Amino acid sequence: MSKHLFLLLIFACTFSPIFAQTQDDHRVIVITTDGYRWQELFHGIDTSLVKVKRFSKGDSARLMTQYWSTDLNERRKKLMPFFWGELASRGQIHGNRDAGSLVDNSNPYWFSYPGYSEILTGQVDIAVNSNEYKPNPHTNFFEFLNKLPAYKGRVAAFAAWDAFDRILNEKRAGFPVVNGFDSYPALEKDLESKLVAKMLKEAFKPFGTAESLDIFTHYKALHYLKTNKPKALFISYGETDEFAHEGAYNHYLDAAHQFDAWVGEIWNFVNTDPDYKGKTTLLITTDHGRGDAIKYQWTSHGEKVKDCFGIWYAMIGKNVPSSGEMKSTEHVYQKELIHKLSSAMGLKFTSEKVN
Repeated sequence: MSKHLFLLLIFACTFSPIFAQTQDDHRVIVITTDGYRWQELFHGIDTSLVKVKRFSKGDSARLMTQYWSTDLNERRKKLMPFFWGELASRGQIHGNRDAGSLVDNSNPYWFSYPGYSEILTGQVDIAVNSNEYKPNPHTNFFEFLNKLPAYKGRVAAFAAWDAFDRILNEKRAGFPVVNGFDSYPALEKDLESKLVAKMLKEAFKPFGTAESLDIFTHYKALHYLKTNKPKALFISYGETDEFAHEGAYNHYLDAAHQFDAWVGEIWNFVNTDPDYKGKTTLLITTDHGRGDAIKYQWTSHGEKVKDCFGIWYAMIGKNVPSSGEMKSTEHVYQKELIHKLSSAMGLKFTSEKVN
């Protein structure tokens, strides 16, 4: 045996277990907010929409006081202080098309089920073409993790929209998908979780029975994060999309502002808790964009709204360079995002179609 080969074997035997241990201890959280435009993320409040009474709902003075500034950086930070404070300084934000950073849907439909399927499976199937589509035949990233010994039984998903039972194919995937008005008695054993479940059941349902208010999704997910300590967690909020469809720009902005605060709360926990600190990567994104070229189309998306394929994403945490706002030319597709997260974990994920 040559000296070089002997040294190589010693190195492999010495450091491979360390690498495997580090890889197995990596935590991930994927967070989405439905249909939130890149325009508000990077530019802040849009005064052309505030000026339209049917969009501002008589709330224009308050919106301008709370969110407006003549300075772009200050304006967007007023709307999303965590994103343009902690996240921009310690992570990276992509999708400012005015700066050359293009992030697009790869699927041709530009609405929710196809978008979430693209995010979570890392590929596109054009047969996935409806929000009422059947349970997803494609395996997703969290399903993949749940099959690995280091993550088995340490995976969960929380979402406002009840379609995630199908998008994540809960029955096949084998981890809890707590969405909409689901009742999970196994996860409602202490006083706090029982109270949130009771409030969810009795609360006003402005979006009907298919989607709950984000506050319930957030506190159920946050409580689970703190008490069950999952190694892989998915959280999906929905109010930015619901209020946009209603044409309520005031509520849309407030929902985005609250979403920013909740992401900050999650980051603050994982960045200080000993089980997560230095071990956790967050991916934050959206399922689709909204119209802007024709201003009134900001309420809509889909194939008929030709400029709503533009989206954004952000990452922060372990193995994520602190690049800040991406201003160099790039073109990233939604299907690539989960693979970027997988690479940060030292893993290679490939979705499979299961008939």
